[in-house]
Amino acid sequence: MILTPDGLEALRSQLIVSCQAYPGEPMRDPRTTAQVAASAVIGGAAAIRVQGLADVQFTRTAVEVPVIGLWKDGHEGVFITPTLRHALAVANAGAHVVAIDGTRRERPDGLSLSETVAGIHAESHALVMADCGSFDDAVAAVEAGADLIGTTLSGYTGERPKTEGPDLALLSLIASADLGKPLIAEGRIHTPAQARQALDAGAFAVVVGTAITHPATITGWFKGAMQA
Repeated sequence: MILTPDGLEALRSQLIVSCQAYPGEPMRDPRTTAQVAASAVIGGAAAIRVQGLADVQFTRTAVEVPVIGLWKDGHEGVFITPTLRHALAVANAGAHVVAIDGTRRERPDGLSLSETVAGIHAESHALVMADCGSFDDAVAAVEAGADLIGTTLSGYTGERPKTEGPDLALLSLIASADLGKPLIAEGRIHTPAQARQALDAGAFAVVVGTAITHPATITGWFKGAMQA
């Protein structure tokens, strides 16, 4: 299946589930990721977002919905699919959409965001999701040719404060500008009510990860509340 920009319409007002585990955790296994992804699809996820080449490959065989893939390399600065090499590897692993750092920061390979997006489009069939941290990032990502823009990095790049929940103000700001590309809400969406608020703020679709697929964190929330 090749996902086209027109095909993104099927994701309007839908839930995208991010299935990721951190290095060293028991669930940090691509087979487990694929099983969690398949379970999320049973629950109604319209697309899946996963990190790592093997995770993309295993998840592609486990689900029949679009897979958004990324490759985290490092822990600071530009580390979400940071270079064109990383992006093409994710596309070749089978991702329908490649999520990349969509900020205006300098990239490790020296390429501009526009050059990176153009390279992905020229050398693969994948669409590009730009993970942005601000309104200016979103504008620049659209100008660079990204197919989707996300609020993934809001609160992590120094341009905006880290909100307790989703950055609804940023969502509203980008939505009101009508940039012409699907706006994906992602980041700190921990409850169904917050997911609804993100849609009401103008999101095209909503990504939820930790609150659905990271049991260590969810357990910590309950334990913390009980000990408060």
